[in-house]
Amino acid sequence: MNPKADYFARYEAIAAVSSRMLRAARDALWSDLTELQEEYRALVDTLRDVDTGVSLDEQERLRKYDLVRQILADDAAIRDLVNPSVARLSAFFSARRPAHVLKELFGAR
Repeated sequence: MNPKADYFARYEAIAAVSSRMLRAARDALWSDLTELQEEYRALVDTLRDVDTGVSLDEQERLRKYDLVRQILADDAAIRDLVNPSVARLSAFFSARRPAHVLKELFGAR
């Protein structure tokens, strides 16, 4: 396999595991999620070995960007499912302006 094909195969494998992790979290399959996290970490560790020596053209950078964006979106959704109180707090802050949030949290002082 050529270096770029190997490079993208690793990113695609990470994205696939990330997607499986999200499904496990949505289904509350916590032991499956834990096992998948180990697989995810191992894949990320192997990516570190090849990430520095690959030069990408514009189309390849866009492909990498899409994969990373998918992985990060899955990660954010997993975090929201694993810790719903953080998701509620995030929604609370995003729905209000900062001054109003502080006023609601701490009262008018």
